[in-house]
Amino acid sequence: MDYHPFSFRYSVNRCYFTFCNSSEGRRNSRAKSSRTCIIREAEPILHEWIGHQPDSLAPGYTEIRDTLINDIPIRIFIPHNAELTLHIGRMNKEDKSIIYAAQAADVRADNGGIVGAFVLNGEPKAWGLSKKGYCASINGKVTIGVAENTSLFEEATMNNGYFFRQYPLVKDGQVIDNEPKGKSIRRAICDRQGEIFMVETGTTESFHDFAQALADLGVDQAVYLVGSSAYGWAVDEAGTTHEFGEDNYYTGRRRMPKNTSYVVWRRR
Repeated sequence: MDYHPFSFRYSVNRCYFTFCNSSEGRRNSRAKSSRTCIIREAEPILHEWIGHQPDSLAPGYTEIRDTLINDIPIRIFIPHNAELTLHIGRMNKEDKSIIYAAQAADVRADNGGIVGAFVLNGEPKAWGLSKKGYCASINGKVTIGVAENTSLFEEATMNNGYFFRQYPLVKDGQVIDNEPKGKSIRRAICDRQGEIFMVETGTTESFHDFAQALADLGVDQAVYLVGSSAYGWAVDEAGTTHEFGEDNYYTGRRRMPKNTSYVVWRRR
């Protein structure tokens, strides 16, 4: 893909200049001289959205697009006619209202609590600023951003909304570096000129390379979603379920933490 965030439009204006003929001592004697000049005006060219724009009355589904950014295979999940919610606990794969689900916030290794502030349908479940990235869904509007403090936590609490924190990846189109090193399958939720979608890599990548790929895709804001073997799925327009991660990861002696949380897109 070749993205050009800005182009320049050139306009031709007639520019008039006045001058005084000082050699003749006539300060009020003026002449007009005209010339053609080029004025460069920066005019942002809006990208077209990556996904389709289906009829608003059509059933909700996830549009799945594959691309390659910086030699990184990227799968894009674009929800249509759906609303973002959060969920805590094991997901019901038989729930036909769900068109996309992926793990959201991290879980503490010591006490099993949710890492960072978290609001579930207006009820605060966790507090604290461990990560600066955030995602909120309030009255059907999804906001993704990076900040130490945001009023969206309180707004989600007052309006039966949803809020969680994660690693920040991209802020205003710029890459945000994170401390964790190593490589893994990476996931994120992104805002690209108002289009909200989720992304997953097809190969193990570092945080930095993943964030750079998102920035090069033209993403404005992005925060992390739990990657690696974390399980989730998407339902496309034909009703086919596309799974990712390991469905049987939490089996036997390996128990799912009770506070495992999910980003869930449900049909409107």
